[in-house]
Amino acid sequence: MKVQNSFSDKVSDSGIIYVVPTPIGNLEDITFRALNTLKNVSVIAAEDTRNTKKLLHYFEISVPLVSYHEHNKQARENQLIERVQSGDSIAIVSDAGMPAISDPGYELVKAAIEHDIKVVVLPGANAALCALVGSGLPADEFYFYGFLPRKKKEKEAELQRLKHIQATLLFYESPYRVKDTLNILYKILGNRKVVAARELTKRFEEFVRGTLEELIEWIDNRELKGEFCLVIEGNDKAETEQDLSFWWNELSIVEHVEYYTIEKSLTNKEAIKQVSIDRKIPKREVYQSYHIENKQ
Repeated sequence: MKVQNSFSDKVSDSGIIYVVPTPIGNLEDITFRALNTLKNVSVIAAEDTRNTKKLLHYFEISVPLVSYHEHNKQARENQLIERVQSGDSIAIVSDAGMPAISDPGYELVKAAIEHDIKVVVLPGANAALCALVGSGLPADEFYFYGFLPRKKKEKEAELQRLKHIQATLLFYESPYRVKDTLNILYKILGNRKVVAARELTKRFEEFVRGTLEELIEWIDNRELKGEFCLVIEGNDKAETEQDLSFWWNELSIVEHVEYYTIEKSLTNKEAIKQVSIDRKIPKREVYQSYHIENKQ
């Protein structure tokens, strides 16, 4: 177990890694704390140094930049950790929004924790949460997925896995793939309520609210720009996991065990173990029920 006191006055030889969200479109959304942090660190690790240079130039910040992106993060990780261990503090930023949320950052945070380096996360902009709150769909429980796989079969397989979730679903999607994704969503999930949000916080911010069928019709033959956030209602059927897939609901524990011993040729021990897994109950409970009922 590790305990981090983020703002302890205790002197440390190591620096700190700051996770700093950046605006997703409107530069005014950056916080005073984020600006002060970016001004005072030794180096900024950026997903794309060209984009971050524009942000720093706008706010007159002249801290050195290093790249930290999907293709060099493993090689860069050790360099950054060594710098922090030597006393430098580092800020990690993505092109827009919160690092590590569908962007690089997770691995560096994980490595820092393993090396007992403080990680301080600043609050800030996030497209998925903006879209969720503005969607009008339930926000008390939600499942953020991010970008679905690009290949059709993999995308369909993931949606088959997600389709029974009752929480509101959140996806990111490129304007180049959103039409195909919407059609697959309709095929797998049915005609659910959906909200497509794009250009969030920018001048041409747009929320399109309706059903998947309506959105597919609306989006057809349109020139699409800007990354989409798709907010989709969860499965509204009051189904439990048992209702969906548990074939053994009507069986007693004895009958359930005997199914595995007779039909699947498992030993009693193996069958009892499998029944405990199926029913999510302790093996001893299955064992006792099976032997006690068999004696009656």
